[in-house]
Amino acid sequence: MALTSRIPRGFANLSFIVSLDMGSNNFHGNLPREMEYLRQLKFLDFSVNSFNGKIPSWFGFLHQIQVLNLRNNSFTGSIASSFSNMSTLETLNMNFNSIEGKIPKVIGKLINLKSIKIGSEIGILSNLQILYLGTNHFTGIIPQEIENLNNLMELWMQKNQITGSVPISIFNISSLQILSLWKNNLSGFLPREIGNLTKMQILQLSGNKLIGKMTNESQMMDAITSVGATNIATSSRTNAPPTMAPAEKPKKFSGIDFKWW
Repeated sequence: MALTSRIPRGFANLSFIVSLDMGSNNFHGNLPREMEYLRQLKFLDFSVNSFNGKIPSWFGFLHQIQVLNLRNNSFTGSIASSFSNMSTLETLNMNFNSIEGKIPKVIGKLINLKSIKIGSEIGILSNLQILYLGTNHFTGIIPQEIENLNNLMELWMQKNQITGSVPISIFNISSLQILSLWKNNLSGFLPREIGNLTKMQILQLSGNKLIGKMTNESQMMDAITSVGATNIATSSRTNAPPTMAPAEKPKKFSGIDFKWW
């Protein structure tokens, strides 16, 4: 049976707790400020509840936190600059909230971060392999500095309000296997440098106003299996976006138009 309540302020007295899992309940309201005193926390899961209000800035005081899961709530606002203080953070999941503002730069100081799901100084997360920014209200452009994520394998930015063009720098990430940009407000031409993504398996660009043509057959590899896919099975709020299983192996790309996908 799911628990229904607000988080009591008395939680602040649990100063030696290292793991707190309150996921998949009916908790609601704001998170109490007093929780900033849980300085020993390494694992914190508030996912799949009904919490609301702005993302608390006091998370930045949890200097030992390694996993922070806020998925499937109703949090609003933008990412506070204090997040850069969580130097031990490895996993951050904020998928399926109502987070807004430009793609934040403050998370770039989290040098141990391995997986981020919000649902990012983005360019210096040198160890980052998976970046989830999907299904929120992010605006602005994709930073050129993204090319510094040279170990990035999956980049999910679908279903936001990101504008501008797709930066050429994104095609310098040779390790990239999944690039999902569908259903944003991107425009402009796709550069020929898209052929640099020789490890690409899934490429999703639908729901934008991109134009251009991929013409270099020798550069476009067989593995690109999902150009212009219309969805990535995100209909359920309780499931993080899955990695799509490759469909039947396609023929090599040659002269495929991306106009108004």
